[in-house]
Formats: sequence, structure tokens, C-alpha cells
Amino acid sequence: MSTTTIRELIPDFAKDIRLNMSSVILSNITTQLSQNQLYGCMLACAYALKDASFIKHIENLSEPVLSSAEIQAAKSAACIMAMNNIYYRTMGQINDEAFKNLPAGLRMQIIGKPGIEKLDFELYCLAISSINGCGTCINAHINVAKKAGISDSDIQTVIKLSAVVNAANTSLALA
Repeated sequence: MSTTTIRELIPDFAKDIRLNMSSVILSNITTQLSQNQLYGCMLACAYALKDASFIKHIENLSEPVLSSAEIQAAKSAACIMAMNNIYYRTMGQINDEAFKNLPAGLRMQIIGKPGIEKLDFELYCLAISSINGCGTCINAHINVAKKAGISDSDIQTVIKLSAVVNAANTSLALA
């Protein structure tokens, strides 16, 4: 399945999303991000959105590009961010200072040993955190990406990709 096939499924009431679907994915013309990074972020977002039909579309689109390790890492990113985004978003919203010094006490070793390039996994986590709206996690993943040399423009591409994937999922659900 190609982006063209997914675009064809998006209804006319979501024409902007249909057009953005290809322009953001094809942005690898103007980005330093690899195809694997872009497709990995897209697949991680699909897993985070938890819609089986949409996941299948994005898996079919991504499988020719991604290795089995990258696919597993996208699943791992969706799972760990399902936990971390809730925990850190909530902790960031609590006004009581006593909570700020409490250790998380949550196992998250996958972030240190994701089975793929750590930077790629960080980008997957950034994309998912963008969808889940966790400012604490977004900023943490941006900091790691910037320290690894990822440009602001490429970070923005990851965020735009997550926004478009989220909107495509909504568009197909409403079709």
C-alpha cells in the first residue's frame, strides 16, 4: 500500500489531510531524516492511536521500508509512551511541590536499549508524545534529538508527521 492508496481512502471533507498526508511523508526531499525514521515515526503513531484498521494501513505502507527490529521498536515506543505520557503529563499538572521530588519508580529500560538506534527510538517517542500531548516528554525527547544533531526543522517534521497521521486516522474513522 502506498501513501496514494491511503490518500484515496480519505474523504473529500478532509481534503487538507489527504494533501498533507503525501506532502509530509514526501518531505524527505527537504529533511535530513531518513525514510526509516519517517516511516518508523508514522508507524509508532499508528500504534499509539490504537485503531486496528488504521494500524493495518500504516503497517502495509511501512513494512517495505522498516526492518522487523524497527517495527518492534515502534510497538515498544507506543507501549512505553502510553505509560510515560500519562504519568509525566499528570505529574506536570500537579501544583503540590511535594510530588515534584518523588521518584517515578516505573520501569522504562526500553528507552535505554530499544533494539534500534537510540535516536530513532527517541524520534518515535517524540511523535507519540506529540499526539498524547505530554509537554514534559515532548521537551525531553526534543532535547535528546537536538543533542544528537537533529535540526529544529527536522524536529518540526516529526511533529507535523504525528499531527497528519492523527488527522488521517480521524478522517478514515469518519469516512
